[in-house]
Amino acid sequence: MSTVELLAPAGNPEALDAALGEGADAVYLGLRSFNARMRSANFAFNQFEAAVEVCHKNHKKIFVTVNTVFEQREADRMFQLLQYLERVGPDGIIVQDLGVVKMAKDYFPGLKLHASTQMNIGSARGANFLSRHGFKRVVLSRELSLDEIRKVREGTNLEIETFVHGALCVSASGLCLFSSYLGGKSANRGLCAQACRRIYTTERQNGYFFSPDDLQLVAQVPELVEAGVDSLKIEGRMKSAEYVGAVVAAYRHMLDNWRLDREKALAKSLSILQQDFARQKTTFNISGERSLDFLRPEQPGGTGIRLGKVKDIRAFDDGRWALLDGEAAGLQEGDSLRIHRADDSSRFTAKLRGVKDSPKGRLVKIDGSIVQGDEVYLVQTKVMGKRWKPVLPKDVGRYHKFPSRDEAPRPEYPRMEKSELEALPDGIYSLVGRVADLHVLLAARPEKAMIHFDRKTAEGLRRHEKELPFKRDSLVFWLDPYLAEADSDWLAEELEYWIGRGQRFFVANNLAHLGLLRGRNEKGAGLVITAGPWLYSFNRYASSFLLQEGARCVVPPFEISKQDFMKVAEAVPAKALMPVVFSYPPLFRIRADLAKKYDFKDFADRDGTVYDLRTGEDYSTVIPRTPYSLVDRVPFLKKEGIGKFILDFSQIELPKPLYKQVFKAAEEGRVLPETGRFNWKEGFWQPPEAPSVD
Repeated sequence: MSTVELLAPAGNPEALDAALGEGADAVYLGLRSFNARMRSANFAFNQFEAAVEVCHKNHKKIFVTVNTVFEQREADRMFQLLQYLERVGPDGIIVQDLGVVKMAKDYFPGLKLHASTQMNIGSARGANFLSRHGFKRVVLSRELSLDEIRKVREGTNLEIETFVHGALCVSASGLCLFSSYLGGKSANRGLCAQACRRIYTTERQNGYFFSPDDLQLVAQVPELVEAGVDSLKIEGRMKSAEYVGAVVAAYRHMLDNWRLDREKALAKSLSILQQDFARQKTTFNISGERSLDFLRPEQPGGTGIRLGKVKDIRAFDDGRWALLDGEAAGLQEGDSLRIHRADDSSRFTAKLRGVKDSPKGRLVKIDGSIVQGDEVYLVQTKVMGKRWKPVLPKDVGRYHKFPSRDEAPRPEYPRMEKSELEALPDGIYSLVGRVADLHVLLAARPEKAMIHFDRKTAEGLRRHEKELPFKRDSLVFWLDPYLAEADSDWLAEELEYWIGRGQRFFVANNLAHLGLLRGRNEKGAGLVITAGPWLYSFNRYASSFLLQEGARCVVPPFEISKQDFMKVAEAVPAKALMPVVFSYPPLFRIRADLAKKYDFKDFADRDGTVYDLRTGEDYSTVIPRTPYSLVDRVPFLKKEGIGKFILDFSQIELPKPLYKQVFKAAEEGRVLPETGRFNWKEGFWQPPEAPSVD
């Protein structure tokens, strides 16, 4: 038997039965709040308490997802949930929000912390930062190669967990804002609207340009084991019990048998995985080749085996039947189908209630609505229906632990001297993404210039160091939020070089950055560190954590609302806040050069909203054609004591007229035409009946 943990999803009690019945060593599940799969069924409190007891009796581990960011108004509920979890005693909680980290460390030391993939940890330096804060495990970024995973293992003592099977995000986890931009359904809040699965339009074609295949690394299990991975994770808390059972059985067989006969073990595992009626499969970046084969623009974003498109709806005495344009052979009543709406507005699963032939094709009847143009997929056959021994007792009434109604204590903030708070003077800060654009900023000189610091700009800065219009105390390095192991040593060396040249001002956007920069300060470098928007300070606890980690200023997230910002501002010193008031926010951050696959530069969604695709050798981003602007709110923010503001042009080639227009509007507090508000006004979308822990 393998000593490597096989970790399976349990989106509901039936999936829990399947996971344990097929040999998973551990399961992860969510309760009905604060988890990244809010649309799955999840577990009631008494079910969860029973699951913990049963798993522990059977020497299985159980982890709980608390992997979303929380708003300040939810602080009491988060405190109550963590308090409850410590009482029940799962084997670990999977977290993203630094506010959760702060709360757990200060008040619930009995909780074992696992870093969610949403924390965007792709390097040993990032893992070691978490290790110093008591974390036991890190779920690595999914974009890493096997070689990078190996190097992370060599550089940290933290347990390492990697995804091996299931749905992928096209964007680096934790760096996707697209769903939030579409109406506040934030991926960081567990309400992802799957913008990557949608159809988009270019000048020449329509396509599912950003919809990735599903991950399948069953053939790479031996290499992952030998690389020192501690836990192999299967994605799928929204998948059926049958899916979970089949995938667990396949990976269980591979783990237990590859050393005996690798070829035979793989053949058997692959035969089991034929029951996984999901999307086509990819090994993604595991080989390190950075292939783009994982994107299939011609393939709809739905999951399952395509049966055809609905050509027509026929009415008979026994109801409405859909005529498909495909053969749809072998279907049986009781099979599960996935319906992908013709207008790409939604997808849903339905049972097949009837099948019959007609002269013009095959007719199907389902237990839900279906319309002409809908795409139909087979996701599970009736014969796959398998029942596992129930894990939970029939009567869970004897389990009666529930969250309290205790209030969350106020977080403490480090005392900051006036000189620390004023290390970054009040004024307008302008952020650009190209060295050439630093010269554009001379048209309206900011308090300090900022430059997005990645490999490309670093090369430009070195090449043009002597003629830079902003240097040292007039320049801020805005560190790139994605830090994979392949770039970790390079970044450390670059920082060493620039700090040696007198560079003092940095914006950290990855936890590894905090470790690198604070380490330099502990040696007396005198750096001024700002915590960037990708560290997600949505609440006072996260802000407290970042300030205690040596940040002297906090940039709130791009997707923050006015309400959330003001609640943070009630506790954080005004001089320590630095909002972005103008930006073309990066909605996707993709670790691939999409110029090698696509020749378009812009595209539109079904509502006609236009987006730009920015490509590069190391990564690609998607930005909205329409920027968001809060420059007219600058006078209001100044009345609240906020004095530092960022104009972000880092995702575009900056025209001088645009820069002068935006800068002047920020100075005068005027509304900019043809701009949006992102979530500033409306905030996060809330379900009609928001989950509660009461």
